[in-house]
Amino acid sequence: MQERKKVYTSFHDLSPREYMYFPKGTLNAGKPGEFSRTEITHILIAMGVLTIAFSFTISANNLFSGFNDIGSLLLFIPISFLGIVTAFFVHELSHKFMAQKYGLWSEFRMYPRGLLLSLVLAFLTGFVFAAPGAVMFRGETRNFETGRIAAAGPLANIIIAGITYALYRFVFFEAGFVGKVLGFICLVNALLGTFNLLPFGPLDGVKVIRWNGIVWSILLTISIILLVFIFYGGISLPGF
Repeated sequence: MQERKKVYTSFHDLSPREYMYFPKGTLNAGKPGEFSRTEITHILIAMGVLTIAFSFTISANNLFSGFNDIGSLLLFIPISFLGIVTAFFVHELSHKFMAQKYGLWSEFRMYPRGLLLSLVLAFLTGFVFAAPGAVMFRGETRNFETGRIAAAGPLANIIIAGITYALYRFVFFEAGFVGKVLGFICLVNALLGTFNLLPFGPLDGVKVIRWNGIVWSILLTISIILLVFIFYGGISLPGF
């Protein structure tokens, strides 16, 4: 019996009217890897805001503890950018490309209120609550397709976290600053992958479980093991 298809307007089960719109003439599936001007704008804004927010965090400059070293805030901007590119950007692109593989219209849309909250919290307290937006897709999709699209993002984070952990541990362990940058990239990817695999609300984990509970268990177990290695394996991070 053929599996019934569903039509989604939002990958994260939120009303598109909450934080995005479909520009006229952009609902065609497009070629894999194709971006619209609107999508590029949203990605750049989201990456810029998150980069600044994480810079407040790792430089320990915020209103609560004081702005003691503005120079370090500027120094950590490129480091934060590397973390955002390898974690957030790759995560969302993985969702997008997998959706396009199945012939769906798929683009990232930022969540302005979430970005503002991330920036304000980082400025006030140094804590980052990243809610930059989500990849939206539109079209008919079966359960296994939705599950694979959902799993693509955390899987990309797990792979990057594993590679950077290995580089840190076996190649750049005594390399000082380079090692710390690798440690930061590893941590951000491991945290993002693990968080998105949680089986709650609009997170990726819910959709992966609906598709295949074994795949979800394997991905979550690997991501947790990576976090244990990071926190108990002596990884040195910039700013800490």
